[in-house]
Amino acid sequence: MDYASFFIALSIFLVTLFLVLKRPRNLGIGYSAMAGGAVSLLAGVTTFHDIFVVWNIVWNATFTFVAVIILTLIFDEAGFFEYWASRIALAAKGNTRRLFLLTIILGASISAFFANDGCALVLTPIVVSMVRKTGMKKQSLLPFIMAAGFIADTASLPFVVSNLVNIVTAGYFGIPFLGYASIMVFPDLSSILFSAAVLWLYFRKDISRVYDTSAVGDPLSSVKDSLLSHIAIPVIIVLVAAYSVSGFYSIPVAFVAVPAAAVVLAAASVRKRIDTRRVLKSAPWQIVLFSIGMYMIVFGLGREGLTSMLSSALSALKPLPGPFSIISAGLLFAFTAAIMNNMPSVMLGNLAIGSMRGAASRQLIYANVIGNDIGPKFTPIGSLATLLWLHTLERKESVKIGAGRYMKMGIILALPVLVVSLAVVWIVLSL
Repeated sequence: MDYASFFIALSIFLVTLFLVLKRPRNLGIGYSAMAGGAVSLLAGVTTFHDIFVVWNIVWNATFTFVAVIILTLIFDEAGFFEYWASRIALAAKGNTRRLFLLTIILGASISAFFANDGCALVLTPIVVSMVRKTGMKKQSLLPFIMAAGFIADTASLPFVVSNLVNIVTAGYFGIPFLGYASIMVFPDLSSILFSAAVLWLYFRKDISRVYDTSAVGDPLSSVKDSLLSHIAIPVIIVLVAAYSVSGFYSIPVAFVAVPAAAVVLAAASVRKRIDTRRVLKSAPWQIVLFSIGMYMIVFGLGREGLTSMLSSALSALKPLPGPFSIISAGLLFAFTAAIMNNMPSVMLGNLAIGSMRGAASRQLIYANVIGNDIGPKFTPIGSLATLLWLHTLERKESVKIGAGRYMKMGIILALPVLVVSLAVVWIVLSL
């Protein structure tokens, strides 16, 4: 290993990550990553050929993610999610503990079909508004917003489209939609159950017993476009069916998600009930640039020695008996995600696993996904969704959660969920 080249590659990565996390002068994360990618190219850490290699890896994931988020924002503007939140608030009949559980179920459903980022950004403001409207005690706010943010990631395991991590990994290893879902549905269900349990145990003393249902109002009053709200569930069903069929013909999921988003966006534009320009402006275009730039940097860093280091560490864990091999690997992936952000972490993990051979690699693929889906909850910098969630809470809702407090809650809540999910996927893969 050339230590000088490795040091240069690592320095470029660390500086870029600092800019992405700190966002000086509100600099877009995509611009920071592209700048880092350009420096990596100029320094000879990556080559022009690497740009095409990286683009071939990330294009499907990136465009699928953008399409799913656009669909989420359109249905959110139409009032679909707020309608169901109001329905749930009424269905709980003033029982706050029941509402807490139903909120987790709603969040898990949104995360599964509209991705974790969409869930965190859409559900959190609705939950804050609901808690404040119903006159709950002030200390009840934190449990509900933590539940919304936490379940967004821990329930993002079941489908390829549920998390950008899943899309990247499934695309990298050529895993079809149904093949992925058949493995990950059971770990996801266990993750949801244990998430609900740990959230309840941690926050049970802070949750009010009752709330005023009269303040919820008529759920239909939140609907701005009845047609779009009515077609949301049929669109989900059609998309899941199309994703499943596409896997049989090796059709990238982006070829399903992007046309679907375009059709729904066109319908919204024609009806003019919602502001489609705002929807497009709010779409995560910076993610496209971020994906290309950051993956170029990580690709170069991996080639300079980090991939071989991780491969060696994973090889050392292979002899561990029973589920301990996959659990320890998942914890390693979770640790890298927590300290370096899950997007570069999953890329590095994929490169390391791709350089290995044998049946253990299949276990490592899913350990990498679970570790990078749930592990980011350990720290505020673990995922872009968490950073954006914390920023939105502070700026729009005047709710500030310090880094130390977040990490304490994140580790206590996420660690048991992570271990259980890894154990369940080991059982599934062993059958």
